[in-house]
Amino acid sequence: MTINLEMPNVFDAGLPALSYDVTDTPREVYPRIRATQELAPIAIGPLGPEVLSYELARAVLRDNRFVIPPGLHLTAQGVTSGPLWDRVVGSIMCAEGAEHQRLRSLVSKAFTPRATARLHDTIDDVVNELADRVADAGACDVVTDIARPYPIPIICALLGAPRADWQQFSLWADEIFKMVSFAVNLIDEVPAVMRAWGELDAYVDNMVAERRRSLTDDLLSDLIRAEDNGDRLSADELRMTVASLLVAGTDTTRNQLAASMQVLFDHPAQWAMLRDHPELAMPAVEESMRHSPAVCSTLRTVKEDAELGGCTFPAGTFIFVNTFAANCDPAVYDGPDRFDITRVGAPAILTFGGGMHYCLGANLARLELAEALRILAHRLPNPRCVGPAPWKPMLGMSGPTSLPIEFDSPSLTLPRGVGGN
Repeated sequence: MTINLEMPNVFDAGLPALSYDVTDTPREVYPRIRATQELAPIAIGPLGPEVLSYELARAVLRDNRFVIPPGLHLTAQGVTSGPLWDRVVGSIMCAEGAEHQRLRSLVSKAFTPRATARLHDTIDDVVNELADRVADAGACDVVTDIARPYPIPIICALLGAPRADWQQFSLWADEIFKMVSFAVNLIDEVPAVMRAWGELDAYVDNMVAERRRSLTDDLLSDLIRAEDNGDRLSADELRMTVASLLVAGTDTTRNQLAASMQVLFDHPAQWAMLRDHPELAMPAVEESMRHSPAVCSTLRTVKEDAELGGCTFPAGTFIFVNTFAANCDPAVYDGPDRFDITRVGAPAILTFGGGMHYCLGANLARLELAEALRILAHRLPNPRCVGPAPWKPMLGMSGPTSLPIEFDSPSLTLPRGVGGN
């Protein structure tokens, strides 16, 4: 393509600097983000060019010239080759171009509204069981007692794995998650990660063999049924899809549920409003993910020289898309600092990405979060934070590491169907 030579290189354009430490939390960085947004829609942050405006962030996420850097989190931890590298960069989350379109076309056939809707009863049961465990005590740590154990049973039910195997899935997930954690030396942990991943693959192979003999009403059966002009997912692609679902759908939900609950606790009137108007559960998810997201950003690299926001981005440049900043852009959100679950007329949040890499599990994640908030607003009356609730850094997976609360006399189990199921 032809580049406008009058447009300055992004590094020579005199853009404002956005300074923060890689250990800073979202709320610690936020005042600097807002101040920088008033100067320009793009800044130079600690990792390079950082997109701050809603308009430009959405443009980058939808533009195929800006691609996901394959295996970047592994590279940052010193893993640049080997079996773990091959496994990760070969997944649908790192695929691009025609191969990504092919995989997405097939996998999306299993992520239908019907597939999500059939999980309602399981979600209700899991949330109520978690609330039952803490109800008599009138106190809990939301992170360890509710958010952490919540997603795995849902994913297992989605796949059709029996309840007896839920704990094993949780153990596999803990091992595999080491590949995205900077709290361990990944090079030393690669054998443990690959061992757990191999055991998960073997389990999925057995499940696939059973489903091929007798298809059932679960996601794995839907993936086996999925077909596009005679094309189907191979056995290796089925394994990869299950592992990607486990990786992408567990830690994000854990952290966002805790983050959403904390911001609601910090606004007691909003929590009470949710309790009295359970139909606000889905708007509460959107607003809490906008205001207090666990996922604050995504990285892209420039596939070919590109123009954006009046600057030239040379091929190979890394771009930090700050979706946290975009979701609080005063140019598109009225009163972006205000937390309001009755907010109307707001544009769609960018937390789930955009374009060809828009999160396939977005509807499932929204349902999981909305149902949890709807039920817990009844099961945990008048919650009060009773201790520190420190957050993880904005870079990477954020969210509270602890959220100790006390609450009033426990409410009864919320029946299914209350609040617009």
